Amino acid sequence: MLDSIALPPIGGKRRKRIHAEITPMSLGADTTIGAVALTVADPDRCRDFYERVVGLHAVEGEGPLRLGANGRAIIELHSSPGAAAGEPGRTGLFHVAILVSARTELARAAKRIVGASWSLTGVADHLVSEALYLEDPEGNGLEIYRDRPRSEWRYEAGALQMATLPLDLEALISSAPDDPGEALDSRATVGHVHLKVAELDSAEAFYADVLGFDVMVRGSKRALFLSAGGYHHHIGLNTWLSAGGPPPPPGSQGLRSFEIVLASTSELDLLAGRIADHGLEARRQADLLHLTDPSGNALVARVGGPLAG
Repeated sequence: MLDSIALPPIGGKRRKRIHAEITPMSLGADTTIGAVALTVADPDRCRDFYERVVGLHAVEGEGPLRLGANGRAIIELHSSPGAAAGEPGRTGLFHVAILVSARTELARAAKRIVGASWSLTGVADHLVSEALYLEDPEGNGLEIYRDRPRSEWRYEAGALQMATLPLDLEALISSAPDDPGEALDSRATVGHVHLKVAELDSAEAFYADVLGFDVMVRGSKRALFLSAGGYHHHIGLNTWLSAGGPPPPPGSQGLRSFEIVLASTSELDLLAGRIADHGLEARRQADLLHLTDPSGNALVARVGGPLAG
């Protein structure tokens, strides 16, 4: 959630690069965010939430339980009954944001959540999007949102405008069909992931200068939003609750990793080269690249191309 702050954007000027002699490169416009993996202590309760309240369904495959829409995984639940709960002040997941294809689908989602007697933690109009916020049974943040058409996005002096404005939830729900159905929009995907980080400068250097995301919006001195291909954001970063904080102990509840999906193996090769040029560590496994950001958040870059739907 973008909290209650206004978001006056400040151009696209980046902070000091990790290695000033390395020219930054942007990710391809087809870059997307893939599945978000969570470590959970009570997988049955979490599964019930994601299926009954959110409307996801099981996706076939070996390994951890994968939940999604139309065969695309959105959430992976890794069972760890002894996992410790998250502690205040740590880095990790702020929220995973599920993008639906239309306002009608957002209205259906809102009606389903309310009908399941699950509490929303917030609703907002962000100018570029409209969003619902809630938490799963273990406190993992979740956003469900729809985008306004890009032709309606506002720019001032070339900078994208985002904000946190009121959204009329009653009016939204009243626009939904009488029966919202049990399933979330079949075209739903992960639109972005929002992370709690310890410090913005190092996070920006990693996500912008190493990975190649473009800075879209700066939210005061405590938040930053980056994307590929001119999207409003694929990655959100903030220090609202985590400034100077350490990552959670290994095996804790919460974010296990998230995926960055690239269009081709050649893009993955270029990314691996940039990571090596910056002197950072990553583990290559065929068309998978495992690495960790400066705040301890794990991610996997993989080849997959644009998501269908």
